[in-house]
Amino acid sequence: QVRLVERGGQLVQTGDSLRLSCVVSQRTINGDAMGWFRQAPGQAREFISAISRSGDITDYADSVKGRFTIARDNVKNTLYLQMNSLKPEDSAVYTCALRFSPDNARTYQSPADYNYWGRGTQVTVSS
Repeated sequence: QVRLVERGGQLVQTGDSLRLSCVVSQRTINGDAMGWFRQAPGQAREFISAISRSGDITDYADSVKGRFTIARDNVKNTLYLQMNSLKPEDSAVYTCALRFSPDNARTYQSPADYNYWGRGTQVTVSS
């Protein structure tokens, strides 16, 4: 069973930085596109960022562009999300997702496109 486990969420202050990680087990991620989503209480799941299986193509939501950076380490089978200049509105449960992808240069923004999900990690940004 493919398993995705997110780590790194915590309570921080406005302007702080955090790096989230998503470790994948029971599957090598070389052939997979991956993404990060978040969901705040009472709100719909929101696309944050995606990366192609090659790692060459990345995509970001406008709300995080210029502050967040997605990266992957296929040797460590791990996806990362570097989050800088955090704001209270970034507070949410952050979840990583994996998508089987035959296309080396494609990213995916819709949750429906993804095959596997982690359980999420809570990020809280105090004002």
